[in-house]
Amino acid sequence: MSWNSDKSGKRDLKFKKRRQKLVDTLRDKGIQDERVLEAFNMVPRHEFIDTALEDRAYKDTALPIGKDQTISQPYTVARQTELLEIMPGEKVLEIGTGSGYQAAILCELGTTVYSIERHEELYERARAILKKLGYRVHQKLGDGTLGWSAYAPYDAIVVTAGAPVVPEDLVEQLQINGRLVVPVGGAQKQEMQRIIKIREGEFEKETYHDFKFVPLIGKKGWKGEDD
Repeated sequence: MSWNSDKSGKRDLKFKKRRQKLVDTLRDKGIQDERVLEAFNMVPRHEFIDTALEDRAYKDTALPIGKDQTISQPYTVARQTELLEIMPGEKVLEIGTGSGYQAAILCELGTTVYSIERHEELYERARAILKKLGYRVHQKLGDGTLGWSAYAPYDAIVVTAGAPVVPEDLVEQLQINGRLVVPVGGAQKQEMQRIIKIREGEFEKETYHDFKFVPLIGKKGWKGEDD
């Protein structure tokens, strides 16, 4: 179910032009998938951040959401989404719900979204926001590096945090022709990788420009302190 701007009434109207300007910025930076751009034009990013940061909601920059996490730079979200090459009706697993913004974008593209978050505070906040806006997302509180095997296989999996290596559990949970998009590298920067499952035991890997994400914490990721 997609969000309708009428739900927020006049309050959202002032953001409409800002959303369009953000879409224009993303297009200028090389995002070509018009379906992805339209999704960005529909999702109210200001709803996913603290009201004190609303004036920066449609700038192409990451913003803090608590627990040392961020809502990713819109270009990064758009690029990952574009690399997924998802189609309506596909099943997508998101690792790192965060604010819920990426999940909302995926919903706008007509997918069935499963999303895992390790921080209970962010999990609860994202669940409330997504419900408020009418987005139906299957959410789980837990270790995203292990995936969500109960609903596997997935047509696409997106990881919204930087991993030291590609989590093997996620690769195993891909459907044939499924795509995994994950940033891999050190703590300071990662390269975006797209892994396509050609057939059982055979994969194709592509790499893209450097990005910077918060670390992917979990049994198959970076080690972190207990919450």
